[in-house]
Order: sequence, then C-alpha cells, then structure tokens
Amino acid sequence: MARLLSLLLLTCAAMAAQADEHTVVVKAAAPEKGCVEVEVNGKRAQSMSCLSEKLLPNSNTVKGPPPTLSGAEATVQRPSNQLGLYNRAALEHRMGNAFGKSVTPQRPTPAPPASPLLPAR
Repeated sequence: MARLLSLLLLTCAAMAAQADEHTVVVKAAAPEKGCVEVEVNGKRAQSMSCLSEKLLPNSNTVKGPPPTLSGAEATVQRPSNQLGLYNRAALEHRMGNAFGKSVTPQRPTPAPPASPLLPAR
C-alpha cells in the first residue's frame, strides 16, 4: 500500500515537471453568496429572505448624504396650495357650509339696511 502511494506521488510530480509554458491552469472563482433554489413536488421555490437581501440597496448608498434636488425637482416637492393647484382642504374652508351643496361659497348674511330715522350707533 505504501509502495502504491509513493508511486502515485512520483507520477504526479513527474506530470507537474512535464508541464510546459503552454499549459493553462484555471482556478475556479470563489462562489458568490447566492440564493438556493429548491424543487419540491415539481414546483420550484426560492428563499424569500435571500431575495429580499438582494433587493436591499448597497450599504455605501444608504450611508451617503441624500442627493441634492435641482430647481425643477424642488418645485415639484412643494405643497399643492403653494403651487396654486387644487387643494381639497382649502376648497372646503373657502366654501364653508355650502361645500357639496352649492356652487357659490358661504357668505355672511347681509346686514339689514339702516333706518334713516334712527341715529347711527
């Protein structure tokens, strides 16, 4: 047994010595962390936790400062009432109790005309 082992070692050493400059040695890349796909009863299923981790943003983008907004993007971020657009809360306030009942806004009742016979207060 020991003789067979020594013969095998000598053969491997001789083969390595015969390797010339045209021999290409290919090393396998380190396996990347990937998701495991399992097949059960003909149905394939992947690990949801692994897929969720792949969807997360890179750690270097999360820690960085937020990107600055251009002028147009900053304008879009403003509230609708500052832009002069429709705003339901502002419309309800302007219409008062006539909201949903009439197209004319609520106005205070007009004061009765003053009598010319009574002195002004």
